[in-house]
Amino acid sequence: MSLVPSTYLDLVSRALAEDVGGGDVTTEATVSVDVRGRGVLLAKSPLVVAGMGVAAMAFALVDPESVLTARMDDGTLCQPGTIIGEVHGPARALLTAERVALNFLQRLSGIATITRSFVDASGGRITILDTRKTTPTLRALEKYAVRVGGGTNHRFGLYDAFLIKDNHIRLAGGIAAAVGSARQLRPDLPIEVEAQSLEEVDEALDAKIDVLLVDNLPLDAVREAVRRARGRATVEISGGVTLDRLDALAHTGADFVSVGALTHSAPAADISLELELEASRA
Repeated sequence: MSLVPSTYLDLVSRALAEDVGGGDVTTEATVSVDVRGRGVLLAKSPLVVAGMGVAAMAFALVDPESVLTARMDDGTLCQPGTIIGEVHGPARALLTAERVALNFLQRLSGIATITRSFVDASGGRITILDTRKTTPTLRALEKYAVRVGGGTNHRFGLYDAFLIKDNHIRLAGGIAAAVGSARQLRPDLPIEVEAQSLEEVDEALDAKIDVLLVDNLPLDAVREAVRRARGRATVEISGGVTLDRLDALAHTGADFVSVGALTHSAPAADISLELELEASRA
């Protein structure tokens, strides 16, 4: 589940450059350079923490004397009012880094939180997968947040597994042709094929694929696809997956369910940074 700092160093640097530009004029005008501050990161809604290391980097890049200490590790479920971290350092730096730090922390915690809700609702009967429906350039961070929330990463990009979908099938001239070409190009990679009917399910299974993706099929058809695939391929469900439908989907016997909403529709977690003069807490 770990995320090495080199993964997000450039992202945080660019985010700060975008926000700060030529300087934080408000902070420079209102806060003396010698003032030190300290504060707390406060959960204001139920959330699963994710991204504390990323937030800490935002503060440190503005000023190495700015230190964020986590009170709650990534993956911790917190209730409103929980202090999830403490920060201290030059007050100007804390104010300048605040928004970038919170943007990352709120975004990633939001993804971890919604993922946890899907994982909990699954009851362990089906594995919750993410998708490639991520914010451009933030995929590594967002997929990390999915893992923090208890979900499982699907392929990371276009290069680490075959996923032959309807457009590939039409352009290749059919499922058998597409699978054959994929196997010839990279026999070392797993092959997953999307099926939108039971006829396509049979074609895909006959091609000896690794994973069958049933897309937007009725529950009865999903159950039948699972029956036909048993011992031949694992089965993933996709399309219109919501929390309300998850229990029914989990009882089909499928192995996986992919949920684009984990990353493309996760609401930001509500987290605030409350600062005060360091001297006032002495």
